[in-house]
Amino acid sequence: MLQVNKPTSEINRDFAEADGPPSQTLASYVEIARRQFPTIVAIVSACMILALLYLFTTAPQFTSTASMVIDTRKVQLFQQQSLLGDVAVDSATVETQVEILKSENISLAVIRDLHLIEDPEFSGSGGGLLGAVIDFVGNLFSDGHAPSEFEQTRKALERFEKNRTIKRIGLTYVMEIGYTSKDPVKAARIANAIADTYIVDQLEAKYQATRRASVWLQDRIKELRTQASAAQKSVVDFKTANNIVDTGGRLMNEQQLAEVNSQLVMAHAATAEAKARLDRMNDILKQDIPDANVADALKNETIVKLRAQYVDMASKESIWALKYGADHLAAVNLRRQMAEIKKNITDELKRIQQSYKSDYDIAVTREESIKSSLNNAVSESQLTNQAQIQLRELESNAQSYQAMYDNFLQRYMESVQQQSFPITEARVISAATTPLVKSYPKSLVILAASLFGGLLLSFGAAMAREFSDNVFRTTAQVEQVLGANCIAFLPALGGSSSSVGLGSKLTRKANPQPDLLRYVVDNPLSRFSEAIRSLKVAVDLNSIVRENRVLATTSTLPNEGKSTVSTNLAQLMAHSGAKVILVDADLRNPSLSRALLPDAQVGLVDVIAQKARLEEVLSIDPTTGLAILPAGTTSKLLHTNEILASKAMHELVSQLRAKFDYVVLDMPPMAPVVDVRVTSSFVDSYMFVVEWGRTKTDVVQHILRNAPEIFDKLLGVVLNKADTKVLARYESYHGRYYYQKYYARYGYVE
Repeated sequence: MLQVNKPTSEINRDFAEADGPPSQTLASYVEIARRQFPTIVAIVSACMILALLYLFTTAPQFTSTASMVIDTRKVQLFQQQSLLGDVAVDSATVETQVEILKSENISLAVIRDLHLIEDPEFSGSGGGLLGAVIDFVGNLFSDGHAPSEFEQTRKALERFEKNRTIKRIGLTYVMEIGYTSKDPVKAARIANAIADTYIVDQLEAKYQATRRASVWLQDRIKELRTQASAAQKSVVDFKTANNIVDTGGRLMNEQQLAEVNSQLVMAHAATAEAKARLDRMNDILKQDIPDANVADALKNETIVKLRAQYVDMASKESIWALKYGADHLAAVNLRRQMAEIKKNITDELKRIQQSYKSDYDIAVTREESIKSSLNNAVSESQLTNQAQIQLRELESNAQSYQAMYDNFLQRYMESVQQQSFPITEARVISAATTPLVKSYPKSLVILAASLFGGLLLSFGAAMAREFSDNVFRTTAQVEQVLGANCIAFLPALGGSSSSVGLGSKLTRKANPQPDLLRYVVDNPLSRFSEAIRSLKVAVDLNSIVRENRVLATTSTLPNEGKSTVSTNLAQLMAHSGAKVILVDADLRNPSLSRALLPDAQVGLVDVIAQKARLEEVLSIDPTTGLAILPAGTTSKLLHTNEILASKAMHELVSQLRAKFDYVVLDMPPMAPVVDVRVTSSFVDSYMFVVEWGRTKTDVVQHILRNAPEIFDKLLGVVLNKADTKVLARYESYHGRYYYQKYYARYGYVE
C-alpha cells in the first residue's frame, strides 16, 4: 500500500542519527519522567513528608568524642622486655584494643561508676514520640512485676552499647571513642569515662598478671636451684667412679682411637700403591721388549741402554737380511746378539719385580699391625662407652637446669621492677568536650536522602509503569509496533442523552450516545472535529495516487469507537458537499443501525438478497445530506462472512461506487469475527480504530499480522478516546493547549 503520510521515524531519522545513541537514551528517560510526572511527584512528596514527620518526632541527640593513642615508646624508657612477652604494636594489636574497649567488662564498669542504671535514658525507652509509643506497647504486654537489678543492668548495657561508637582512625594507632546522648554534657562525661576505665583496666590487668607471675616464679626458682645443684653433683660423682679424665673436652681413649685410625688409613694407602706397582711389573714381564714409555717410566738406565742397543741391532738386521738374505752370517750374528740383549732385559725386569714384591709384603705386614692396634683400641673404648652415654646425659641435665634457673631468676628480677611502674601503652590525646550541635538526626542529610531515595523509588516506579503499559499512547508507538501511519488522534468525548433526527423516515427517541454520532455537526470547531478533518485529508491525499472511495472502518475489539469514527467521518464528508453513504456492514452486531435507525426493518441484508431495492432502504439526514444504509434484520444470520463475500455484495458496492463520491462501511471488529477479511476485494482503504490507553499492542499486532490483505490496504490507524490531559505528557503537540490557544479568538473552549 502506498503511504502518503511519511512516518515520523523517517522524517526525523536524520536528526536521530545526528543526536546519537546517548542523546536518544537521555531523551527517552526525560520523556518517561514527563509522562510519569504525577507518579514521581506523589512518591517524592510522600518520602519528603515521611522525612519531615521523622524529623519533627525524633528527639535530638548529641555525640561527644575522645581520642586515645597506643604508644609503647614511653614504656620502653622505664622497663626492659616485659615479663609477659610484649610484642611490637601492629595493626592487629590496635584492632584487639578496639575490641577490648567494646567489651562488656569496660561497659559495665562505666555503668557502675556513673550509676547509669538510675538514669531514665538507660532505664526507659529513650524518649521521643517513638519511645513513648514503645513504652505504651511494652506496658500493655508486661506482667506488672518490677524488673530485677540484673534485668536493669542488662537493659542499661544494651542501651549503652547501642549509643557507643569505637573505631580506629585509618591505619594509625589512634582510637576514637564516641557516645551519643540526648544530654550533651552526659555524652562528654560518658566518653571520657570509657577512656579512663580502659586505662585503669589495662593497669590493673598488668599489675595482677605481674604479681601472679612473681609469686609463681619464686616457687619455681627454689625448685630449679635444688635441681641444678643435684644435677652438677651427679656429674662429678660419676666421673670419679668411672675414672673419666677430660682433656680439653675429649676423653683420652677417644683421642688414641682417632690417631690409630688415621695411621690405618695411611697404611692402607701405601699397601694399595705397592700392589699397583707389582701388578704393573707383572704385566710388563709378559711383553718381549718393553716399549719406550715403559722403559722411561721405570727410570732404569740399564734397561734403557739395552733397549736402545736392541732397537739399533734390529734395524741393522733388517737391512742385512734384506740386502744379503736372512741366512747371511752377519744377519745371524746380529740376531744372536739381539737374543742376548733380550735375555739381559728380562733378567733386569725380574730383579725389579722382586724389589716391588718385597715392598708390597712390607706394606701388608705394617697394615696388619696397625689393624691389630686399632682392634685393641676399639676393645678398650667399648668398655667406657656406656659410661660416656650416662655422663653426657648427666651433663645435659645439669646444663638445662642451670639455664632454666638463670632465666627464671632474671625474669623474677624484672617482674619485681615492673610492679613499681604504673604506666600503660594507651593515653588520651583528646578528651571529650560538650558538643554544641546535635549529631542526630541530621536534617539536611535526612532530607537529601529522602529526596534522593524518593527520586530513585519514583523513577523505578515510573519505569515499571512505563514498561508494563502495553497499550498504544503515542503515534511513535503505532509506527514502531505496527509499521503503519497514525492518521488521527481523537479525544475522548463525554456522552449525554438527547434526540437525533435524520429525516422524516427516522423515529426520534432517546439514544445512549447521540452526541457522539453527530459530534462533528454539533461541534464543528472542536478538537474531535479537527481530528476527523485530518482523517478526511488522509483519505483525499491517498486518492491522488489511486482510487480511494470505498472506505471501511474496523477495530480489534468491540467498543473501541469504530462506529463513532465512521459516522462522524461520513457526516463530515457529506456536510462538506460530497455525496456520501454510510453502510452498517456489522451484520453480527449492527449497533450503528440500532442507534441511528432503530425502527428500520429492512436494510443491507435485504438488498443483497434482492428482497428490497436500494432506494427503499436508504435514509437521508436532512442536515448533512448523508445517506444511511442500515444492516436490516440480522438476528437469524449464521454465516455473515459468506454474505459479505457474495457476488451480490460486490455488485452492490459497485452500484454504490457509481452513485456516491464516498462509501463508508462500518465493519465488525476483527478479533471476534472474520467478516472484515472477506471484504478486501471491494474495499479501497481500511481505517483501523484503536482505543487509546486500553487496547493491548500485542493483540493489535497479532490481528494485523494474520490479515496481510487488510494491512496492505490500511490507510492508517486512528487512536480514539484519548485523554487529552494525560496525552500532553506523552506528546505535547497532541495536547489541548495549542488547539484551545488557536481557537480562543473564536470564543470556543472545549
